[in-house]
Amino acid sequence: MTADIAMLERLVRPGGKRVLDIGCGGGALVRELADRGADVVGLEISQAQLATAVARGGPSGARYVVGRAQELPFDDGSFDVAVFMRTLHHVPPADLIPALREARRVLLPGGVVYVAEPLAEGDYFALTRLVEDELEVREAAQAALAEATLAGLDRVTTVKYDVRLCVADLASLRARLVSVDPERAKLFDAREARLAEAFAALGEDGESSGERCFLQPMRADVLRASS
Repeated sequence: MTADIAMLERLVRPGGKRVLDIGCGGGALVRELADRGADVVGLEISQAQLATAVARGGPSGARYVVGRAQELPFDDGSFDVAVFMRTLHHVPPADLIPALREARRVLLPGGVVYVAEPLAEGDYFALTRLVEDELEVREAAQAALAEATLAGLDRVTTVKYDVRLCVADLASLRARLVSVDPERAKLFDAREARLAEAFAALGEDGESSGERCFLQPMRADVLRASS
């Protein structure tokens, strides 16, 4: 098993670099990278989506900005690394290539776009698709990466790895899913009985009482500007 941050470290070595986290959510990756010496900016689509990240603060120098992946509010050549950590599939399918093109635009010479995407596989996907079936959007993200040359990018490294996700209980699962998209709250509550059954049946016992651990296959891509 490999943690997302460990794979990012292995493939990109972000310490000391200027990094843009596109779709930063609660800011966990921003804080992690800032702790490792990166100069990080986290981007989200609204102040509401950034509220948790801002409230939790973080190392000095970590910043948060409102904006969209397909219209990044930064000058050309602003970052060494543009990261989509489990977020590319949240971009509307029609905007995937424009989003990758924007990520390329803001790269400094020699910079890279790093994309880590959950695949439509594994027992965690089987569990969470009961709330929202992301099969089509995840496949659309992979298709866009396969056509990254349309965005002026070449895939130079692709690695598939597995992440072990441990969730304390059903309430923690709800909080995790709703933090990504508040609209999921109603869906989760309407299907709570089915989710409780799947939560108990899938995965394996964790270290704590009631905790369940699930497998989520991932694919990481490193892309560079086409020559």
